[in-house]
Amino acid sequence: MQRILVLPGDGIGPEIVKEALKVLDRVAELEGLELGIDEGLIGGAAYDAAGEPYPQATREIAREADAILLGAVGGPQYEALERSKRPERGLLGIRADLGLFANLRPAILYPQLAAASTLRPEVVAGLDLLIVRELTGDIYFGQPRGVEVRNGQRVGFNTAVYSETEIERIARVGFDAALKRGRRLCSVDKANVLEVSELWREVVTRVGQDYPEVELSHMYVDNAAMQLVRAPKQFDVMVTGNIFGDILSDEASMLTGSIGMLPSASLNAEGAGLYEPIHGSAPDIAGQDIANPIATVLSVAMLLRHSLGHEAGARRIEDAVGRVLDQGLRTADIHSEGATLVGTTAMGDALVAALGE
Repeated sequence: MQRILVLPGDGIGPEIVKEALKVLDRVAELEGLELGIDEGLIGGAAYDAAGEPYPQATREIAREADAILLGAVGGPQYEALERSKRPERGLLGIRADLGLFANLRPAILYPQLAAASTLRPEVVAGLDLLIVRELTGDIYFGQPRGVEVRNGQRVGFNTAVYSETEIERIARVGFDAALKRGRRLCSVDKANVLEVSELWREVVTRVGQDYPEVELSHMYVDNAAMQLVRAPKQFDVMVTGNIFGDILSDEASMLTGSIGMLPSASLNAEGAGLYEPIHGSAPDIAGQDIANPIATVLSVAMLLRHSLGHEAGARRIEDAVGRVLDQGLRTADIHSEGATLVGTTAMGDALVAALGE
């Protein structure tokens, strides 16, 4: 039996995870999968219950799980907490604890939603790109960091740090992904300004010699941000560091019509992973049955594919999403004239029904 740890989290997290689990339960029934489900606390919910955003009880279960499904963390009620207690520290903590260094963020535009993108349909129609983001290094984790007084005024500072080993392992994830897709990899850095990016480019270029089948290109991050809007279909796989990947993947999400459509996977060297929608906890709409659960449902598909090895179940879910969109069902974030507006629960029910027999 394969075990999945479920971390609903905060805000809309419990709502969207509930619908995703309905889909997972049905897929397990249809595919004959034996899955054990454990539930734990993370983020603000964990702080409320245990005084820590990543409590020891969750840590112990997470280390034994084959895969983890997470909703979202954060909320305005936690903003006054000291940094170490904030919900986001729980997310950073579990990534570091489990060595989840490789973040896969696909940006796929379903043809039914071409009109929902803020760009012209001809610019984004057929979009299918993958951003591979390094997740446990860079300026988010680098030392030294802090706020101190210098010459009578406070100064904040953070350090961007990457080792050759860290760069090489994420580069290989990017190249391996490109081999399974269009065999084109664009490495994004800022090597004209940052020494850490000079090293990044040097190492990625060296690793590329082991992948002669993959066409490697390099692009400065500011140009990459512009090109994602100008001509996004030029990209197949993009590989980049933590902070650049954070920004570019959110930008790419809007090409698809809504941030509520995009899943993500964060993997370690052993193949265990944490799966979550890329959107936040959206506390302003929590409890209103209007959040889009599709990104979380597609995260379950990634979970089945990458950590549990169930390709058939993953494809069944992805096909179901397409069928539901064909039916004209839309949550508020992707709704347009002529479509049928549904809530979170109704969308989950429709997805379960679309899984077939």
